[in-house]
Amino acid sequence: MSGLWVDDLRPAPPGWTWAKSSEEAIALLRDGEFTAISLDHDLGGDDTTRPVVLWLCENDRWPPEVGVHTANPVGREWLTGMARRYGPGVR
Repeated sequence: MSGLWVDDLRPAPPGWTWAKSSEEAIALLRDGEFTAISLDHDLGGDDTTRPVVLWLCENDRWPPEVGVHTANPVGREWLTGMARRYGPGVR
């Protein structure tokens, strides 16, 4: 599986590509295909994964599997809502 793990602190699981910022995640998504993505919400400072999700929506480049591993309840609601409405849903 080629997964993209987006989180500024928690290391990616073995075999996953680790992006620590929204900018890095979007660059990786532009350049490659992933079968899964897992999102933290807060990425340090003012950065979040919201720009990543908006990019996925605008470019219709959702991986088949979407996961959300954030501890932020408001962020989780936003991320899962967007993935359910515009993407494949959340596993």
